[in-house]
Amino acid sequence: MSYVKVWADNDQLNKNEINKLKKDGLSIFEDIPKYAINGFESIPKDQYMYFKYAGLTVQKPQDKGLFMMRVKIPTGILNYEQAVTLAEIGAEYGKGTLDITTRQSIQYHWVPLEHLPEIFDRLKKVDLTTSEAEGDAPRNVVGNPLAGIDPDELFDTRPTVNEIYRFFQDNPDFSNLPRKYKISINANIYNAGHAEINDLAFTPATKVIDGKKVLGFHVKVGGGLAAKPYLAEQLNVFVTPEHVTKVAEAVTTLYRDFGYRKSRARARLKYLVADWGIEKFEEKVLELTGPLPTVGKDEIVGWNGGFFFGAHPQKQVGLNYVGISVPVGRIDSDDFLEIAELAKHYGNGELRTVNSQNLIIPNIPDHELERLLAEDIFKKFPIHPTPFTGYAMACTGNEFCNLALTNTKDKMKEIAARLDREVSLDVPVRIYMVGCTNSCGQRHIADIGIQGLKLKTKDNELVDAYELFVGGSLAGEGHFNERLKGRIAASLISDVLKDFLLYFKKEKENGETFFAFKNRQGTEKLQSVLDNLLKAYNN
Repeated sequence: MSYVKVWADNDQLNKNEINKLKKDGLSIFEDIPKYAINGFESIPKDQYMYFKYAGLTVQKPQDKGLFMMRVKIPTGILNYEQAVTLAEIGAEYGKGTLDITTRQSIQYHWVPLEHLPEIFDRLKKVDLTTSEAEGDAPRNVVGNPLAGIDPDELFDTRPTVNEIYRFFQDNPDFSNLPRKYKISINANIYNAGHAEINDLAFTPATKVIDGKKVLGFHVKVGGGLAAKPYLAEQLNVFVTPEHVTKVAEAVTTLYRDFGYRKSRARARLKYLVADWGIEKFEEKVLELTGPLPTVGKDEIVGWNGGFFFGAHPQKQVGLNYVGISVPVGRIDSDDFLEIAELAKHYGNGELRTVNSQNLIIPNIPDHELERLLAEDIFKKFPIHPTPFTGYAMACTGNEFCNLALTNTKDKMKEIAARLDREVSLDVPVRIYMVGCTNSCGQRHIADIGIQGLKLKTKDNELVDAYELFVGGSLAGEGHFNERLKGRIAASLISDVLKDFLLYFKKEKENGETFFAFKNRQGTEKLQSVLDNLLKAYNN
C-alpha cells in the first residue's frame, strides 16, 4: 500500500472495517480457487463479505453454494466477443438468464462456486471482469450508452471513461473505501448518466478560456439513494477531459481517508459532503488537485430518463442506432446471443447496455436498417414498447436477493402488462419497483415508485405488500418522489395502481406528464385519492 490508513487507530470501527484492516478485499481472488476445489462448506461465514469484491453475493438459500454474479461494463459498451461470452456464461452457468442492471452491468444468478475460476478466465480473455462490481470499492463507471455516436453529446467520453476505469480498477490504493462508490461520466445533454444520484459525476459543460470555447465537465459529488437519499451537489470547478482522473483521484482520496467507518449506514460519501458542506469539500479537493478553473456554462438541457427507444441517426452520417426494450432488464441468454449475432450481421457487433435496463444496437448502415428491424426478435423486444412495460424497471427482488422483502421483477412485469391492456395514456409513466430501502431499482427518481415491505393481516399473518411514492425526476435540479401513506397488499397492488392511473388519465391535461401532474395536484391530493381507493378495496 502506498497510502496510510489514517482511520486504522479508530476504536469505533464497524466489524467490516476491522476485517478489512486484516485483509484487503481483492485478496478474495486468491482464495476462490481453493474454495472451488474444497466446496462451499469450506468457506468461513466471516469470509462471505469478501466475495463482494469479486462481484459475488452468496445467493439465498445460503447453503447451496450458488452466487449472484455481476460483470462490469464501463459506460455500457460491449464488443461482439464480449457479448457472446456473456451470453455463453449465462447459458452454461446462469440457468439461461441474465439481467441488465441500472448501472449498465450484467448480472447472473445461480452461478455455482466450482465454476467461478473458469468463468473469471473466460471473462479475462475478452477484457471483462467481475472485480469490484460489488464491495467497498469503485463500482462500474456509468455514463452515456451512446458515447461516441450520440448527436446529443458534447464530445466523445469513451477515452475518459476508459482512463478512469483503468485507473481505479484493482488499484489497491482505492480498494478499501468506507462503502460502495459510484462514478458517472457523461457528455449527453439530456443527463443520460443520472449525475445527481452518483457519488461522483462529471457532466457536460463549456467555458471560454483565453478567448476560446473549451469543452469539459462540471463536477457533482455526494449523490445517492437508499433509505436517506441525497442529490449530488456541484463543485465550483470546470474540468477538461485530461484533468478528470486528477479530480476523481482527489475526491476518492477524501472519501477513503475521511469517510465514516463507524456505522455502515452512514458510510457513503453523501454523509461526508453533507456534514462538511460543499464549500469545505471543494476546498479540500483543490488542496489535492491544485487550482482549477471555476464553473463555466452547464450544457445539460433536460433529462431523458435513460430511454433511447427506436431507430435514430447517429452523428456518423449513414449510420443508425436502435434502442430495444428489455422488460425489467431480464433476458434469456439465447435471446441476448441472437441480438449480438444480429448486431454483428447488420452492424459491427457492438451492443450497448442502458441504465434503464435496456439495450442498444449501434452502427447500423442506412441500407441495412429496414432488414434488421424486420427480424423476429423485435416482436419480443420491441423498439417502440408499450408505455408501461417499456418504462418499468425493477431490482432483483426476493427471488434471489438476501435483503429484498418482496418479489419485484415478475410482479412489475405483471402490473405493467395489465396497465398496458387497460389504461390508455398519451404519455408514458415511469414505474420503478424495489424490494427494500436500498433502491437498487432507483424508485426515488420514478414517476411512481413502488417499494416492497410486509403487511400484517387481521389474522396476524405477514404478507407481501407495497407502498407508493410519487413525483420523482432528475430534470432540472432533481426531485425525489414522495411517499404516500398506506400499505397495499400484493393481491391488490395491480387494482389500486390501475384505478390510481385512471384518476391521472381523467384529471390530467393534454400531454401533461405524471411529474407535472403531481406538482400541479400536490401530494396531499394524491394521498386522498389513494386513501379512498384503499378504503374501497379493504371494505
